[in-house]
Amino acid sequence: MSEDDNNMEDYPAEIHDYLAAFEKSLVSVDEMLQTMMSVSRIELLRKLEPLEQAKLDLVSAYALNSMFWMYLATQGINPKEHPVKGELERIRTYMNKVKEIEDKKKASKLDKGAASRFVRNALWEPNPEKEPTSKTSAKAKKRKMN
Repeated sequence: MSEDDNNMEDYPAEIHDYLAAFEKSLVSVDEMLQTMMSVSRIELLRKLEPLEQAKLDLVSAYALNSMFWMYLATQGINPKEHPVKGELERIRTYMNKVKEIEDKKKASKLDKGAASRFVRNALWEPNPEKEPTSKTSAKAKKRKMN
């Protein structure tokens, strides 16, 4: 018997695929963390705008608290009754605030000058007493001559 066969006996065979997928996910998380840790935090923050810095901090805090949530679950502790739940909700609140700020930045801004010209021109009516200008149609000129 190989070592893998001994490990298979420690848990039901039905969950083997789930555990393999979980292990693959852990390896992926570890690779991402190694990538993040390879760059100095101060150096990284210097390259980012303040809003991007806030997003990085929030995502990092959320990821760390999510991993702690999973750790609690593996230890048989109900994470829903642990203060980590409140912390995750608090971070989500701030993530929503950052999203609102981004949406406000992306929203089109009103050009007051252009809007007033648009309204003024939309409401403009020609003065019938004045002679037709080049903007007046040919039909209007004919009517005036007759």
